[in-house]
Amino acid sequence: MTFIAKPKINYIGQARNALDLTMRDYEGTISSLCAGCGHDSISAALIQAIFELDIPPHKVAKFSGIGCSSKTPAYFLGAAHGINAVHGRMPAVATGSNAVHRSLYCIGVSGDGDSLSIGFGQFAHALRRNLNMLYIIENNGVYGLTKGQFSASADVGTKAKKGEVNEQQPIDPVVTALGLGGTFIARGFSGDKEQLVPLIKAGLNHKGFAMLDVLSPCVTFNDHEDSTKSYAHTRQNFHRAIRLDFVPPAQPISAQSLEGETISVELHDGSHVLLRKVDQDYDPIDRSRAFAYVQEHQERGEIVTGLLYIDEDRADMHTLAHTIEEDLIDVPFEELCPGADALTELQNRFR
Repeated sequence: MTFIAKPKINYIGQARNALDLTMRDYEGTISSLCAGCGHDSISAALIQAIFELDIPPHKVAKFSGIGCSSKTPAYFLGAAHGINAVHGRMPAVATGSNAVHRSLYCIGVSGDGDSLSIGFGQFAHALRRNLNMLYIIENNGVYGLTKGQFSASADVGTKAKKGEVNEQQPIDPVVTALGLGGTFIARGFSGDKEQLVPLIKAGLNHKGFAMLDVLSPCVTFNDHEDSTKSYAHTRQNFHRAIRLDFVPPAQPISAQSLEGETISVELHDGSHVLLRKVDQDYDPIDRSRAFAYVQEHQERGEIVTGLLYIDEDRADMHTLAHTIEEDLIDVPFEELCPGADALTELQNRFR
């Protein structure tokens, strides 16, 4: 695979963040995806979110598996660390990295095939362990690299480009994450950057597994009138349950410009997510109600978007494993490997 670097052009008046970096410093190589692919819009939202959060690119670790979605980490944060893992096995690689280097922001980019088919077990256990990462599923309902076969997220009755009809029940990542005990569960649309950017910001600052399912139409194989993952279908049927703003800790918390009832959720680093209820009966901190709400709207053919559930009280993987605050790569070898006598003493405790 050949990657083509984007030419950097500096001009007077170019916006810079607190690190004196421009948006171009957060870009990657030129995309080789199909023109109009929703995945490129997600990459653009990631670039904007991380730029606005003033995160140094080298403090980010990117992970992906195999598929169209898994190519996208090459298209943002060219100066970040990145690993393109085996199909469906990205969560295991991300877990190992986060266990050793917890100070890096961990971003996993996957697809509906990569996460909900071959990698379903890996996805479920990373969520169950509450691994501290932002996990984005670029969901288009098909396998784009292998000519558009249905993926596990394809809805019953949807038609492929060549006319085949899907008759198997889909796996909904939002409903699945609610059932598995996820602590940050959200859904967005690649064509709605206004909503997507604050969702990414909130997910990056959540202490635990932040699952963001993004409907991202495949313009080549799944953007026709009989598809439920097309641009037209999504725009006509998406339903915002929650509108949100992300407020960094350095800024005052204000919700005066928002209408309706607003909930302010403080994240572990002091930042806040302001959630405005579009539907007054929706409660984003009630797991049972969120589950019922999503299913009720699914039965009406509506796609619920927004931050659908959040729990800031549950411990993440490092808290549960009682790991040290320091990155293991910075711990002296003598402390990491105390010798055979220490191993024998440890083994004797279990006899």
